[in-house]
Amino acid sequence: MNFDDTPQESVFRAEARKWIDANAPKELHAALSDPNAKRDSMLGASKAWQKRKAEAGWACLHWPKEYGGRGSTPIERVIWQQEEGVYDKLSRPFAIGQGMCGPTVMAYATEEQKREYLPPLASGEKVWCQLFSEPAGGSDVAGLRTRAEKDGDDWIINGQKIWTSGAHYSDYGILITRTDPNVPKHKGLTMFFLDMKSPGVEIKPIKQANGMQEFNEVFFTNVRIPDAQRLGSVGDGWNVSLTTLMNERMSIGARVHTGFPELFDYCSKLMLEDGPAINDPNVRSKLAGWAVKNSGLTYTSYRSISALSKGERPGPENSIGKLVSGMMMQDIAMFAADLQGASGALAGEDAEAHGEFQATILSSPSMRIAGGTDEILRNIIAERVLGLPGDIRVDKDVPFNKVPTKGR
Repeated sequence: MNFDDTPQESVFRAEARKWIDANAPKELHAALSDPNAKRDSMLGASKAWQKRKAEAGWACLHWPKEYGGRGSTPIERVIWQQEEGVYDKLSRPFAIGQGMCGPTVMAYATEEQKREYLPPLASGEKVWCQLFSEPAGGSDVAGLRTRAEKDGDDWIINGQKIWTSGAHYSDYGILITRTDPNVPKHKGLTMFFLDMKSPGVEIKPIKQANGMQEFNEVFFTNVRIPDAQRLGSVGDGWNVSLTTLMNERMSIGARVHTGFPELFDYCSKLMLEDGPAINDPNVRSKLAGWAVKNSGLTYTSYRSISALSKGERPGPENSIGKLVSGMMMQDIAMFAADLQGASGALAGEDAEAHGEFQATILSSPSMRIAGGTDEILRNIIAERVLGLPGDIRVDKDVPFNKVPTKGR
């Protein structure tokens, strides 16, 4: 397969590169390159950059024009991300909304709703979050207990979500709830979208080990959502959520920072007791292994892009990229810290390589949980990609309200 740009793609790349060079906020380049920078403090800059892109037709390139996009091909979207480089980090506050919530709204909302809510999401005017995980459910999304009860033309929501990225600065969110506890857990779910400023919504940020506050607990107390804001049919929330989850794993796998280019550069400059690290056989062996994985991640993502270009929903294969990249990022950071010896215990800007690898050590565990834990992803790959027999699930056909909650 030839991965060189076609003449048309070459023209698109040149156009994108020229516009980015003329419009990118170069004064933020150093801060965006700093692994210790707090992203929340850059929300204003992120919105300004997203708005600038939207006004020039560079936001959400693959979305239809009527929803705020450009109607570009999937490969043009990849070219844009390659050219945007470090400035892509400014898009992180919108990654969940544009990469996961947007496709779900596009698939299940009314045409009027799509035209109302998607353009402000594409332009960065509004930020969206995803309200899935719960304290009692862990990685079992279908084990959720947040209730939605019908009240006339509205639904009343009570419950709690946790690990909700960006909830503290989000304007809207997509929310999966349990509307029927009398049927097996996958069949009694319903999806909605809601205003995060709705009465009864309480958001509590979670302080992380690395000093960041990117995750949140979200509590719902008699929150009222109109039935018009339901996504999909009542009881079909699990099927709707698959659109979100598949896009989530593709988005995480495509965007995750493995650290391989940085490690290669670091090893090229680092001097060990017996010479340059890049000349050490053990170091070279490690780098070679990660180079192969890095290449595999790239071309696996191209398979997903090809599927999208045919109008197909992202498939379970995206779990491969997410699983491999999450583990790889953590392993690379630990290896770099080992190479640093005693100084690897230092963190912050005064540490070697400005503490980039130490910052990754602290943040990387979250990447092995977000969007499905390693164990969940392995099950998905085994069952849905390789066709192996499924895990034994004793609660599969049991009504949710009959599933034991104690003595397990």
